[in-house]
Amino acid sequence: MLAKCFGSAVYGVDATIITIEVNVSQGTKFFMVGLPDSAVKESEQRVDSAIKFHRYFMPRQKVVVNLAPADIRKEGSSYDLPIALGILTASDQIEAPELEKYVIMGELSLDGILRPIKGVLPIAIEARKRGFKGFILPKENASEAAIVDELEVIGVESLNEAIGHLDGSQPIEPLQHDTRDLFYSQLDSYAADFSNVQGQENIKRALEIAAAGGHNVIMIGPPGAGKTMLAKRLPSILPPLSLHEALETTKIHSVAGKLGTDASLVANRPFRSPHHTISDVALVGGGGIPQPGEISLAHNGVLFLDELPEFKRTVLEVMRQPLEERRVTISRARVSLDFPANFMLIASMNPCPCGYYNHPEKECVCGPGVVQRYLNKVSGPLLDRIDLHVEVTPVSFDQMTADRKTESSGEIRERVMTAREAQSIRFNDQREVYNNAMMSSQMVKKVCKISEEGKVLLKTAMEKLGLSARAYDRILRVSRTIADLANSNEIKIDHLAEAIQYRSLDREGWAG
Repeated sequence: MLAKCFGSAVYGVDATIITIEVNVSQGTKFFMVGLPDSAVKESEQRVDSAIKFHRYFMPRQKVVVNLAPADIRKEGSSYDLPIALGILTASDQIEAPELEKYVIMGELSLDGILRPIKGVLPIAIEARKRGFKGFILPKENASEAAIVDELEVIGVESLNEAIGHLDGSQPIEPLQHDTRDLFYSQLDSYAADFSNVQGQENIKRALEIAAAGGHNVIMIGPPGAGKTMLAKRLPSILPPLSLHEALETTKIHSVAGKLGTDASLVANRPFRSPHHTISDVALVGGGGIPQPGEISLAHNGVLFLDELPEFKRTVLEVMRQPLEERRVTISRARVSLDFPANFMLIASMNPCPCGYYNHPEKECVCGPGVVQRYLNKVSGPLLDRIDLHVEVTPVSFDQMTADRKTESSGEIRERVMTAREAQSIRFNDQREVYNNAMMSSQMVKKVCKISEEGKVLLKTAMEKLGLSARAYDRILRVSRTIADLANSNEIKIDHLAEAIQYRSLDREGWAG
């Protein structure tokens, strides 16, 4: 007898429906076809044990399992549950009249208990799109799938529960979430806040400008100056995620298996901080069937690279294209996939190997030329994509112990959101341009017009400070953001002057 059910495979951040056909006929042996990988092939042993544990039997006949379309490679262990249900139906051990109305996924343990799987949200979205009645999956993943409305989400703990629901003997009530209520209830729950930071007012200002314009930032300062602490607080002043952005971010984390059990919607902007030993594949994504890397996991959020010169050169260079295009394309012989990568890059570094070059109190012990060689570990093209270079100085004892109230993240965020609203109006007719950092050179000329006095100031600064040509556009972009924060339609002299000071690493002779 032939039985048919449906599963799914995830490629990139989208899912494809997989038809699982099981035929039990005269003969012997078990065959699985349809380009399964080793994990899928091994399901025979798990399915055999789980079926017997629940007092059913594995047919002693010829069993053929076909995973269609047969030219797409199937990976992972999440096809166990549909294969088991297909075998039981095809061998007339159970009756499941609505088997073909559900997408079914889940990994079976030897006693028939279901283990959680990855990529649930894109599968649920595809199931609703294709008109399926519901989605049967492990109970630990049900909250994630329940984000999708107009789809019955049936969370089961074991093979027996899935059988009971399909044959009608023990129907399970679908899990339902009000997606909007869930989203708004989790919004703004940040552990770190700028109100806990004493001193560092100039760094807070730089991060406020970065958040308002979507600019990338590099912080240069000695150990213990507070670079990492400040970077971790940046997501708390970024505008809240929209519901669309939250769903997009959740899909990526679901595919990568980063949501955890009983998780649902990612409501806060991600903050990713990979170690400097990371490989280029782990950073941008890859694998046989490509999986998202750290830059995609930071989509709609912040990617923080601490101790930037310690990262391998090849790792840093692979970020250059994603920083410009806001996405990364992973190509393999059989498949080419796009992953979104619209993130803010925040980097930090010491000014030299010992960490105390230009320190107000401690003396640098690095030899001649060592500082420049250290800085040269970060390439010019990568620095070209970073708008703000900020020097961080240590906080004095008096500042640390001062008992005075500082601005909270919520207060700073209000100003950031006002500036972002002005930019959304400005770029309303532009496709894929949402903030000042995304402007092309042509748009900079059109949008960032400065007065004659401003041109004189900029020319003088470039000559006196030895600023490079690449700093010109960056200064104009940042000055436009500063003007937006000041609710000014024009870029004024003081806006330009403030933007100029954020180009430390472009100055000739900065490293001696």
